[in-house]
Amino acid sequence: MLNIRRLSTQDVGFAAALDALLAFETAQDTSIDNTVADILAQVKQRGDAAVLEYTARFDRLTVQSMADLELPKDRLEDAFNKLDAEVKTALLAAAERVRLYHERQVQHSWSYTEADGTLLGQQITPLDRVGLYVPGGKAAYPSSVLMNAIPAKVAGVQELIMVVPTPDGVVNQLVLAAAHVCGVTRVFTIGGAQAVGALAYGTETVPQVDKIVGPGNAYVAAAKRRVFGVVGIDMVAGPSEILVIADGKTDPDWIAMDLFSQAEHDELAQSILLCPDAAYIDRVAASIEKLLADMPRKEVITASLTGRGALIQVRDLDEAITISNQIAPEHLELSVEDPQTWAAKIKHAGAIFMGRMTCEALGDYCAGPNHVLPTSRTARFSSPLGVYDFQKRSSLIHVSPEGANTLGNIAATLAYGEGLQAHAKSAEYRLKHR
Repeated sequence: MLNIRRLSTQDVGFAAALDALLAFETAQDTSIDNTVADILAQVKQRGDAAVLEYTARFDRLTVQSMADLELPKDRLEDAFNKLDAEVKTALLAAAERVRLYHERQVQHSWSYTEADGTLLGQQITPLDRVGLYVPGGKAAYPSSVLMNAIPAKVAGVQELIMVVPTPDGVVNQLVLAAAHVCGVTRVFTIGGAQAVGALAYGTETVPQVDKIVGPGNAYVAAAKRRVFGVVGIDMVAGPSEILVIADGKTDPDWIAMDLFSQAEHDELAQSILLCPDAAYIDRVAASIEKLLADMPRKEVITASLTGRGALIQVRDLDEAITISNQIAPEHLELSVEDPQTWAAKIKHAGAIFMGRMTCEALGDYCAGPNHVLPTSRTARFSSPLGVYDFQKRSSLIHVSPEGANTLGNIAATLAYGEGLQAHAKSAEYRLKHR
């Protein structure tokens, strides 16, 4: 029998139990960090040669030059053309839905002119070049290509450089097809910290990018942390999470499978159910036992649910909302009547899936909103990946002669107060009647 935690908000010590459940050590493992630091230093110093050496060591791919690790565009197109018709249709439909959603996020430049003729505003420009890290090997996710590349293209990014590891030369054709659909500029079959270093610092072959996006393992996450500042990054994501708030009227098999949908990602993934109905929680637990045996990834699901999962009885849905805001989950399902009313009370969540028919899996692939979401309670202060992550804002200031007179006095007074005479004089030089 699967030993998943059963908690109640009325238990003595519930608050401490919840804190323990949510606790996750996000600090980087020292050995991983040291290894990554050395890899990045070597890539920065030796460029292509270092990338080739690490690719041979970690991915067991020995080639003569970086040119052998770059896939030509016709290889991507060929992968797309050879897809089964059903898969091709699904890929194109998902890409179109993601594009249409993200087109609504585009920010535009604006300005206004004050009475004295001074113009103030904001100019929006896209990043020039973005690096897209896509997991390879067993963990190959074409959906990750769509979710990272499409908002970048919608934002106006001209160059997308994709890196994807191919251990032992195993290439995922659907990943390549997705790269073709998204208009990726160049693809290199490299991965790990060495790929992050190549994108961040540039090599003789791999161009330096302005920002690196996309998920990866612990070494990739550590590398992204270290190169932040040299380039931008999207986020350093932790294990996947789902929180389901149920009122007890949804088929319990559906809820069990929704919990599985994130648990199957990783032994450290977290799946939690909040419900006021104890009898319904028993039914979900029974569904978990019934359905688990037939899951191909049942070992991973079992480890996730027993290690970090929980079925929690709450007093009512209002209390469930309060706890949800404390958890700030990556994915939140509201499997309740009138979900939009309850959604309005949610302050912290990466994505909110409303209603019994809205399973989280639809968001992963084709609903439209981005599936790159804040984890580990970071939804308290951060947001899903979007077009805005690939656009920059520059302030516009065009001061008129009259404005220079007004602003100059204000600036000079404040500058003298800070002891910055050059600032003050610079403003005063432009004052009238001096």
